[in-house]
Amino acid sequence: MRTDPFQELDRLAQQLLGSTGSWSRPTPMPMDAYREGDEYVIAFDVPGVSPEAIDVDVERNMLTVKAERRPQAKAENVQMELAERPLGVFSRQVMLADTLDMEHIKADYDAGVLTLRIPIAERAKPRRISIAAGEGRKEIKG
Repeated sequence: MRTDPFQELDRLAQQLLGSTGSWSRPTPMPMDAYREGDEYVIAFDVPGVSPEAIDVDVERNMLTVKAERRPQAKAENVQMELAERPLGVFSRQVMLADTLDMEHIKADYDAGVLTLRIPIAERAKPRRISIAAGEGRKEIKG
């Protein structure tokens, strides 16, 4: 088992400097993207965020997902001993292909995962082109 001697130092620096997420500087969120049949699926990890605090926007081919995790209200006698879960704004931008139907994106949020389903546009689906056979064939002699 290999260890990283700087891992703990990095974690402490992130806590002290606020680089694990802040309201002034968005941090990225992990995602998976794959094709499933006639849909393109993108799943974002946004645990601990209420659906009302998630915004999904599409402008031209740019998909933007923003989520905000706010601190929970604490009772007067509670003193935080360790805070590793990042707070603040999380964002991710994804450039979508022209072959996707941006007008029919479906969003679902379950167990901390935001799943977007984007249909493949009809014009981008493979299609078979029939070839008409002419009856008046002529032989060309040279």
